[in-house]
Amino acid sequence: MIAKLTHQNRDEAQRIYHVFQQSYKIEAQLIGTEHFPPLSRTTADISNSPSDFYGFFEQDTLAAVIEIEVAEQTLDIHSLTVDPQFFRKGIADKLMRYVLSEFATTQAIVETAAVNEPAIRLYRKHGFVITKRFTPSHGIEKVAMRLT
Repeated sequence: MIAKLTHQNRDEAQRIYHVFQQSYKIEAQLIGTEHFPPLSRTTADISNSPSDFYGFFEQDTLAAVIEIEVAEQTLDIHSLTVDPQFFRKGIADKLMRYVLSEFATTQAIVETAAVNEPAIRLYRKHGFVITKRFTPSHGIEKVAMRLT
C-alpha cells in the first residue's frame, strides 16, 4: 500500500529517518564513501522539509519512501529509498509508477550518484535519460536525469 506520510509528525519523521539511514548506508557502501551527505540528515530536517513524502507499507512496516516536490509542471524526485530488508521486491518500481501517474506534470527530474547503477536502471526503465554529469562540492560524481 502507498500512502502520503505526515512527515511533520515526530514519530512519522522518525520512521522515514530509519528507512533513509538503512538505505543510505548501503548506497554509501556502493559508492565507496564514508561521508555520504544524505546520512547526515536528521529527523528535524525531515520534519521541516517542504517536500512531500510517500511511503510503501508492507503490512504495518514502512518499507520504502519517495520524497518529491511538484512545481511548475515538474516532478522533482529528491529521494527514493527502500529499507534493505525489502530489496528486490519491486517496491521502488511501484513508487515510481505511483508518482509518475499521480501528478499532472510535463516532466520529471532526479539526481543520483553516477555509480548507483541500480537507481539509474530503475529511472531508465521509466523513460529517464541522463542529461548531465557533475561533481558537487562533496566530491561524489552525480548524474542528472530527466523524463519529458
